[in-house]
Amino acid sequence: MSDFRAAHYGEEPLLLPNAWDFASAAALAAMGFGCVGTTSLGVAAAAGLPDATGLARDATLALARVLAVLPVQLSVDIESGFSEAPEEVAEFTAQLVELGITGVNIEDGRADGALADPGHLAEVIAAVKGRCPDLFLNARTDPYWLGLDRPLERSLERARRYREAGADGVFVPGAVTAADISALVDGIDGPLNILFSPAHLRLADLAELGVARVSTGSLLFRASLGAVTRTAAAVRDGAPVPADLPAYGEARDLIERYRA
Repeated sequence: MSDFRAAHYGEEPLLLPNAWDFASAAALAAMGFGCVGTTSLGVAAAAGLPDATGLARDATLALARVLAVLPVQLSVDIESGFSEAPEEVAEFTAQLVELGITGVNIEDGRADGALADPGHLAEVIAAVKGRCPDLFLNARTDPYWLGLDRPLERSLERARRYREAGADGVFVPGAVTAADISALVDGIDGPLNILFSPAHLRLADLAELGVARVSTGSLLFRASLGAVTRTAAAVRDGAPVPADLPAYGEARDLIERYRA
């Protein structure tokens, strides 16, 4: 069992912070995180592209190529696969595996607010696992995220189909209550991934419920945007600038440390 796969079966949930460029991923590696994911929103936005539209394929592959030098287990968010053709998604994931990527996240939500046909996504999952059997495939299902009716029932049914197709884990973003998360843990035959929500349950609470993996999603990327605008405003307005920011040399050394 790979280290990344084993991390989903530990006594504590795998906390997977999500990066969007080399610097953010390197900073997380330097903090001691042994597993790092990417955030599709951050990757797409950094490239000037909209999220969840399939336009960030090249940016995602290019980022995976530079992140592969980091001493961490990497999981890459591939949106809905960047293609509707199962064999093309499998080919893309095979390229990631060749770079040393250990996991991918693929979703059934669409930019128009609809859900993909579960049978089709199951075919995609089967094609990917057939081509890359050792890759940890995390299947994301979005009934909660999209605010649809009967989210628990829909999530459980889709999770069952994706697991039967070969998905190694299931990601249900938007589920935030203890009751719903507990029902998902009980109803899904495999590791459950939950998106951390600052306004809801703590990491320790999610651990008690039996969650296997907790992702930060776009949280860190959005936090960085907030820091950028607050710091710029402080300079403009003559307000104090935070004194605990990384120094120029620290940022330079961080990059040189891993790029070497």
